[in-house]
Amino acid sequence: MTSPTSPDLLPVIHSLPSLSAVVLDLLQSLGHEEVGNTRLAQKISQDQALSARTLKLANSSFYGTSFRSKTVREAVAVLGSKTIHRLATASAFIDGLPGTKQGGFDVTSLWRHSIATALCAAELAQATGGAADIAYVAGLLHDVGRLALATYQPAEYQQAMAYRAQQDCSVLIAEQRTLGTNHSTIGEALTRHWKLPEEVQQAVACHHAVRSGDTSLLPIIVLAADAMAHALDLAQDPGEAVPPIPTVVWRTLALSDEALQGVMRRVLEQFEAASSVLDS
Repeated sequence: MTSPTSPDLLPVIHSLPSLSAVVLDLLQSLGHEEVGNTRLAQKISQDQALSARTLKLANSSFYGTSFRSKTVREAVAVLGSKTIHRLATASAFIDGLPGTKQGGFDVTSLWRHSIATALCAAELAQATGGAADIAYVAGLLHDVGRLALATYQPAEYQQAMAYRAQQDCSVLIAEQRTLGTNHSTIGEALTRHWKLPEEVQQAVACHHAVRSGDTSLLPIIVLAADAMAHALDLAQDPGEAVPPIPTVVWRTLALSDEALQGVMRRVLEQFEAASSVLDS
């Protein structure tokens, strides 16, 4: 397997638009002490796209408030810092999206699957005592490597997707056999390049297979969330398949069937609103 740090991967890593200083600052502060609302509003106001999305989200029916935010500071007060972190991640992802079709796959389906995985990850984290905001961010970014590969090498990635269809295999296997690397490897390198928290890097790297001896909760949550999102079929991808979930994942999460059904029910309740609110 190609190393995430090998020189030939650097063009792929740099192929997506650079994160704005504001978005990067917000993402790097995940899990740290919360910034006050005034300071947070000042930071967001420096990024035009993020400011617009912050106001759009605060004034959406998703929050069901009659108060209409006119300033970023008012919007931040409505949303809170955890939602702002989620929005910053979505903003980074949206701004990196190419056209509707790229590299042989539907970018809209990728976006819908990423939203579904983020929601599943946040709900699983909530149910298991994990950090829901970090889980949401890791879930949203788990397939960012696919975006990088399809953007930088669209023709080659189209061949990988054609191989997937012909061989009826997983995306990961198709990528590895045709490109010599895969989106988990690229995603890990990209999140490391962005200097995101180590646990987010590991979750992106391991969302298809937990590394031997790794007992970290976040990668396990994101792996399960990815499979659950595929099972819910919210991406509306005709080639979608539900990946198997290792026994160790279910054993670590230790959730009852009733709890898992509750997670999926809450995701379905939130999905369309979240997709429309975070849409560019």
